[in-house]
Amino acid sequence: MPITGPNPGCYAQAGSWKDLPSDTPRLRLRKLESRDAPALVTLAGEWEVARQTAFVPHPYTHEHAQDFLAAGKGVAIGIERRAERDLAGVISMSLDGDIGYWIGKPFWGRGFATEALRQSLRSFFGNTEIAEMTASVFADNGLSARVLEKAGFTCVGEAVGGADKGRCAGQKTIVYRLARDEWQAAEDARPTLFVVAAALVDVDGRVLMAQRAAGSSMAGQWEFPGGKARAHETPEAALVRELREEIGIDITDSCLAPFTFASHAYADFHLLMPLYVCRVWKGTVTPMEGQQLKWVRPNKMRDLLMPPADLPLVAMLRDLL
Repeated sequence: MPITGPNPGCYAQAGSWKDLPSDTPRLRLRKLESRDAPALVTLAGEWEVARQTAFVPHPYTHEHAQDFLAAGKGVAIGIERRAERDLAGVISMSLDGDIGYWIGKPFWGRGFATEALRQSLRSFFGNTEIAEMTASVFADNGLSARVLEKAGFTCVGEAVGGADKGRCAGQKTIVYRLARDEWQAAEDARPTLFVVAAALVDVDGRVLMAQRAAGSSMAGQWEFPGGKARAHETPEAALVRELREEIGIDITDSCLAPFTFASHAYADFHLLMPLYVCRVWKGTVTPMEGQQLKWVRPNKMRDLLMPPADLPLVAMLRDLL
C-alpha cells in the first residue's frame, strides 16, 4: 500500500471538502465516524498493512484510532462495502495533494483499492483547487504501484525518505504523480452510455424493481427495468422494446411520463439515464430473462442495494408517490 498513511500531525484542512459520501458499484466512500474505531484497530493493526504505510502505528491501539478520528485534519475517507456496510480501508489526502490509502487484509485481491482510488480522485479534484496528486510506494510494493497506474498515475522517479517521513525514513520509495489536466482529459475521453428506465407503478403505489443477473456488472443489485438505447432509437421506442424483451409487457399505448434522469460517472463510462413513470400497461409482468422481480413500496426502496446511478432517483419517486 502507499506509504502515506494516517498521520494526524501532517494534514491540514483541504479547501472546500464537503464530506459528502459517494458510491461506486461495490463501495461507499464516506466520512469516518467514531463507530469505525474497532474496525480501524482490527484492520490497521495487521502488520502486513501497517508496514506499507509511513505513519500507521504498530501495534495499533484503540487510543491510536481515537486520536486519528479526533484529529479532524486533512481529508480521511472510510472505504465501506455497500452491501455489507463494513469498513474495508481508508484513503486520505493532505493539503498538498499527497494521496495515501490502505485496504484491510481480509479485503485484498478484490480490486477495492483501484475502485476507491478512482472514485476518490473525482471527489478530491472536484472539491479542491489542487493542481496535481502525488503518491509514493515502497520499492517492493508492486501491487500498490499497479493500483496507482490503473488510476492514471505516472511514475516520476525515486526518492529516499527523510527523518520526518516515519517508517519511510532512509527507505527508497517510488514516486507517482497525476496532474489535474491529465485526469480531466481521461475523464472527458470516457464514452457516454445512454440507457432508458421505467418506474412501473401498480395500483397499490408500489414500484417494480429488477435484480441484475449473476455474472453481470453489479450482479445482485436492484434497478429500474430498462436498458440501452440503440443508435437512432428514441428513448420512448427503446423503452417500449426493452420492457417487452425484459419483462413481457406492452406499453405502446400507455401514458409514459418523463419524470427525471440520472447522470453518473462510472469508472469507464458516463451513464445518462432518463427515468419514465408508467402506471398502465398490457400483459403480465414476467421475468423474461430469468431475473428476479419484486414490487417495492417507495419508502422501502432505500433498503435495497442499488446501482449508484439509481440511488438519487429514489427520493424523487418517494416524493411523487
